[in-house]
Amino acid sequence: MRILLDRDSSQPMYLQIQDRLQALIQSGSLLPGERLPSIRTLAKTLQVNKLTVIEAYDRLLAQGLIHARQGSGYFVDPVGIPAPSKPSGFEPAQDVVLCETQSNRPFAIYARSIQAKQQPGVIDLSCALPQNPPNDLARIVRRVSNDSDSIFSYDAIEGQSRLRHQIANLVLQLGLEASADEILIVNGAMQGLSLAMRHHLQPGDWVVVESPTFFSTQALLEQLGCRLIGIPMDREGMNLDLLERYLQSHRPKLIYTISSLHNPTGLTTHISHRQQLLHLAAQYHCPILEDNAYEALHFGSAPPPLKALDSEGLVTYVGTFSKTLSPGLRVGYLVVPPSQYPALLEQRYLTDIHTASLPQAVVSEYLAHGHYRRHLQQVRAQLLQNRNQMLCALETHFPEEARWTIPEGGMYLWVQLPEHYRFQMQKLAQQARAADVLVLEGSAFFPDGVGYPALRLSFANVVPEMIEVGVARVGSLLKTRHESVQFT
Repeated sequence: MRILLDRDSSQPMYLQIQDRLQALIQSGSLLPGERLPSIRTLAKTLQVNKLTVIEAYDRLLAQGLIHARQGSGYFVDPVGIPAPSKPSGFEPAQDVVLCETQSNRPFAIYARSIQAKQQPGVIDLSCALPQNPPNDLARIVRRVSNDSDSIFSYDAIEGQSRLRHQIANLVLQLGLEASADEILIVNGAMQGLSLAMRHHLQPGDWVVVESPTFFSTQALLEQLGCRLIGIPMDREGMNLDLLERYLQSHRPKLIYTISSLHNPTGLTTHISHRQQLLHLAAQYHCPILEDNAYEALHFGSAPPPLKALDSEGLVTYVGTFSKTLSPGLRVGYLVVPPSQYPALLEQRYLTDIHTASLPQAVVSEYLAHGHYRRHLQQVRAQLLQNRNQMLCALETHFPEEARWTIPEGGMYLWVQLPEHYRFQMQKLAQQARAADVLVLEGSAFFPDGVGYPALRLSFANVVPEMIEVGVARVGSLLKTRHESVQFT
C-alpha cells in the first residue's frame, strides 16, 4: 500500500491520509477484511505524528469504511449499504389531541423486548436496547472496582465532581455551555424526566407534548395527574402555530420536547424551529423540558440544543449514557437552570439520595481515557448501515402508499400507513409476532392512544441482513391485509 502526501498542500495531513485510504478502499485496492497498518507503523512510514494517523482512522471509522478490533488493529469494512434515493413523504394529517386521562402501559412493551432478547430467532424491530457494551468497558469496571474506599461509600447528591466536569466538556461540543454546578447526575434519563416533571407540575396541570411522543413520558405525566395537549408533528417538528394557540388558551405549565432524533419519528428540528419555540415559551412564560437521549448518535452535525440557545433560564436538558455506552449502567444527567438547581437537588435526595458510585466511576474513567469518542464513531457507523438497510427494505417490501421518515441518526424511524389500516394495526402486530418479528404499532405514542395508522421500527438491535428479513415479513403481511380490504 502506497500513500503519497503533499507536504506543500494547504490540506491537513490527516485529511490527505483519510482521502488516500478512502480511495484505496472504494477502488477495491484494499479488500473487505484486510488489515490496515498499525497507527505506529503508518505514522513512521509517512513520517507524521501518531495523532495525525489516529485522526484519519477515526474519520474513516465514522464513515463506516473501517472498524477496530480490540487488540488486533483496524480492518476494512464490507462495502457499505448506500442510502436509497427516495425522499421522505412523511406529512400526516392530524388534529390537536386534548387528553385528561391516558391508558398507557409502557412496562409491557419494555418487558416484551427484554423477553425477545432471550428467544433465539426473534427479530426485534420494536425497541432499541443498545447492543453489547464495548469490550474495554469490562476492563474499566474491574479497574474501578479495586478502589473500594470510594465506590462503596455515600457520594455527593449531585454526582461525582469529575464526571460532572467531563459532562460539561461533552455538552460543550454540542454548543451548550454549562458549568459542572448546573449538572445533576441521575439514574438514567427516565429519572431525570421524573425529577424535572415533579419540580414543575401539579395534578391537573396542562402539559404540551408532541403528538406522537415517547410513551413512557405519557405514563409519567399520567402518574402525576397531568392533562396533555398533543400538538401534531410534520417533517419540520411540532406545529408552532397550533402550539401558540394552545399556549394562549390553556396556559400549560410545561412543554416537553425531543428536539433531536425524536422518539418515535427520528426527526431533528432545524435551528429556526428551535428559536421560534424558545420565543413562544418566553412569551408565555412556559418552561421547556428537552429530552435529547439520542443526540450523540447523529450521523453528521446537528443544530445546538434548545438549552444552548436559551437566555431566559427556561430549558432543562436531559441526557444519558444509556443509549450510547451501556443501558445497564443507568447513568444520565440534567443540565438545570441555576435558579432551579437547589430545589431539584433536594428532590434528588428525597428520591434515592444519589446515583450509585460504581456506575458513575466507570463512565468517568471511560471518558477520561478517550475511549468514548471512538466508540461513538463505531456505533454511528453501524447505525448508519442499519438505517440504510431498513430504508432499502422498506422501498422493496412495503406497500407503495406507505410513507416514512429518514432520520439523520438515532435508532428509530416512523412509518405512516394509509387510513384503511386503522383498525388492523393490533392484528398486524400479532401476526408479525407469530412470524417471529416484533413491531410496535403507532397508537402507543399518541396521547389518546389512537392517532393515525403507523409503526415505529428500530434499526438498532438487528444485523443488516436480519433487518431485511424482518421488514420483508411485515411488508408481506401489510400487502396481504391491503388485498383483503380491497376485495371485501
